[in-house]
Amino acid sequence: MTKAASTNSKRHLPEKERISNQSAGLGIQSSVLVLNRNFQSVHVISARRAFCLLFKELAEVIHVEDGHYYTYDFSGWLELSQLKLEVDGKQEHEDWIQAVSFEIQVPRVIRLRTYDRQPQNAVKFNRRNIFLRDEHRCQYCGNHYSTPRLSLDHVMPKSRGGPDTWENIVCACLQCNVDKGGRTPDEAGMNLIREPVKPKRSPLLTRQLSQRKYAVWQNFLPNLPEQE
Repeated sequence: MTKAASTNSKRHLPEKERISNQSAGLGIQSSVLVLNRNFQSVHVISARRAFCLLFKELAEVIHVEDGHYYTYDFSGWLELSQLKLEVDGKQEHEDWIQAVSFEIQVPRVIRLRTYDRQPQNAVKFNRRNIFLRDEHRCQYCGNHYSTPRLSLDHVMPKSRGGPDTWENIVCACLQCNVDKGGRTPDEAGMNLIREPVKPKRSPLLTRQLSQRKYAVWQNFLPNLPEQE
């Protein structure tokens, strides 16, 4: 991994110049990959939290360009952002934040200056991740639904000892869940469209990696943890 010299400007923005949620826009809700001191991925956090870490000098931006890795503190990243605005303007796949008197690009990757713990790669077992794994698609009728019209179904009914596991819980529309009742799919004459399995990676991250704006994260794979 090649690293160019860091930009180490020590200027600090006055409090009134700092980014607020009210003025930042949608860019503040985008995601940022966090690396530990050894360049291993450890978290995915919001842009708002990432900028807080940069403000406090607890982290630095890692910018990947033409196969090289450049590091910037907040002031250096602000200067680069302003230069980019003047020369290239904003690109469709980029996120930007509007502060009181400046705009700044949301970094895709930051590195913690002192944190060196190893990443925890367990995928969280929860309702959101099951819906994402199954792509908000009922695993019985095969139709896609919005979240309020979906439920979780135990393939082997819980009343009959079915466990709360990735392999036994699927996304089901409300009607199919009612039709299946406390029976197995075979007993109800219903077929699963695919076998439920535990995902190797967070379903949310899998979806994010399909977007161009998060493509740079591929440099820090193969394993990414759950989003906070």
